[in-house]
Amino acid sequence: MADLLRVEQLRAGYGEAVVIDGVSLTVAEGQTLALLGRNGTGKTTLINTLAGATRQHGGTITLGGARLDRLAPHQRAAAGIGWVPQERNIFKSLTVHENLTAVARAGRWTPARAYEMFPRLAERKGNLGTQLSGGEQQMLAVARALVVNPRLLLLDEPLEGLAPIIVEELLRAIRRITQDEGLAAIIVEQHPQAILAISDEAVVLDHGAVVHRDRADALAAQPEVLDRLLGVAR
Repeated sequence: MADLLRVEQLRAGYGEAVVIDGVSLTVAEGQTLALLGRNGTGKTTLINTLAGATRQHGGTITLGGARLDRLAPHQRAAAGIGWVPQERNIFKSLTVHENLTAVARAGRWTPARAYEMFPRLAERKGNLGTQLSGGEQQMLAVARALVVNPRLLLLDEPLEGLAPIIVEELLRAIRRITQDEGLAAIIVEQHPQAILAISDEAVVLDHGAVVHRDRADALAAQPEVLDRLLGVAR
């Protein structure tokens, strides 16, 4: 498969502080990459840098061969980046339907398809963002990223703080979006086994650098390696 995303020697952070230093990685068309690491290792900073929300100090980011690193966040969205940050950033004063139609771009992912993916949202399309549960807000954040019709979906801890039943619903939806629909994705998550099960490859960050890359299924089958890299209890 051809590379969709190529990151080379990326250095970025906040202000003058460099958080990720010398990160290089690729994501192929239709590939799902699990981005793992202990807290504070630079995972969110890397996702935010791809979306254009940090200060980049060096390196390059290309999507489909086109440079992204000189573009503003809204230009990166237009170029094919769909971003679901930890904060979700839904428009809480708008209804579910208004959240989707306000950002939708022409393509296969329409609000109607988003409702089919997330039936809970279809039932609540007239509800304001403030009237949704945390899990419903996360579903809306993912749906809103989809209707932008991205080439690459960035998910930053999509399962954080959610009830187990909602976690299962979201995992099924993400699996369908990536594996069945073929949308490339990078997923940051503190539940490694859950995400490795729906990913193709995995990258582990430590102190802002890539320290391990492997097939997701191979890493999932090595709990002692996960334990060493992530401090995850077996």
